[in-house]
Formats: sequence, structure tokens, C-alpha cells
Amino acid sequence: MRAVVLNCTLKPSPQPSNTEALANEVIKALNDLKVETTLIRCADHNIMTGAKSDMGEGDAWPAILKQILGAEILIMASPTWVGQMSSVAARVLERMNGLYPVKNEETGMPVTYNKVAGFVVTGEEDGARHVVTEIAGGLMDVGFTIAPQSYTYWNNGPGPGKAYLKSDFRKEWSKEVAVMVAQNVVAVASALQKNPIQYKTQS
Repeated sequence: MRAVVLNCTLKPSPQPSNTEALANEVIKALNDLKVETTLIRCADHNIMTGAKSDMGEGDAWPAILKQILGAEILIMASPTWVGQMSSVAARVLERMNGLYPVKNEETGMPVTYNKVAGFVVTGEEDGARHVVTEIAGGLMDVGFTIAPQSYTYWNNGPGPGKAYLKSDFRKEWSKEVAVMVAQNVVAVASALQKNPIQYKTQS
């Protein structure tokens, strides 16, 4: 089984990423479950603005999308900015829009059916659950399955505070739930492999 983790931090490498630090807890748990995992820091790639799967020369999204479609699990990881998902995460969702008309050549099903999504959110202030809800809604729209308790998050509580990498505030909870996220997305992905979603169009 394969998973792709998209780190939607605003920071390009090699800057430290709080979101990646928590995402790595999910990755560790996925690796323990024998899931082959690829981490992509989206800010390192030229993901062009647009709503199609390929925006032309220089667009890095087609190669990233190929990896997503080759995996059974997608983990979206985003920081929280002004109570919202990052602009990078929003751009990723906009590019996902290009999948609406795309069907599997063999089954006729949308190419994202039977793929499972999970989520990681960090922030110095609150808003994490709102971010999860927004991203989950976007991915459901294009066909991803959302597992129960498929997200972990961390924030420093109300008001400004320290970042994830500089704080010890309740991090153990976030790490424990990261293990649950991995277990749940793998369980649902495994179930869908054995009994995939299928439907017949009305004639």
C-alpha cells in the first residue's frame, strides 16, 4: 500500500516546518504498518495557479498528481493562517478540481474513488478543526473517502503562542492521535481494496 503526504507549509526547504514535524508522526505510524510513504513539500515545486490538472510548461502539478493517483492514501498537511488553511493547501484543492471529469479507463469510475484521505493541521492559534472540515469537503467533492478520526492537529490554544517545534504544550495527544490516523486510513483503504466502491449509471 502507498501513501502520499502533501506538506502545504508556506516555507520552502530547508526551512523547518512545524506542519512537517507533526506529519512525520503520521508517516512513522504508516511506515510501521508497512505503507510506502512519499512526503512532498509543495512549496518546493511550481504548482501553478489554476483549476486544471495540467497548466502547461513548467507546471509541477501533473507529476505530483501522478504520485497521488498511484497511491491508496493521501494525507493533506496544512498550517493555519488567519483561521484558514494555507494558500498552498487552497491551491492544491483548486488543482484537484481538474479531476472532476476524469474516469478510470477500466472501471469507468472517478479516478479518486477508493482512495482515502487523512489530515494534519498545526497552528500557533486555533482554527484547526475548521481547516480539516474545509479540506475534507474539497476532497470528498472529487471522490476521496474520509475515514473516521482521520486527522490530528496541534495548536497552542487561544491567542498567539509558540509554534509546534518550540512548544511542549499537549504534543503527546497530537502524536497519539497521529497513530490512530494512520491505523484508520489504512483500515479503510484495505477494506476498499477488498470491496471497492462501485456504481452503475442509470440507462
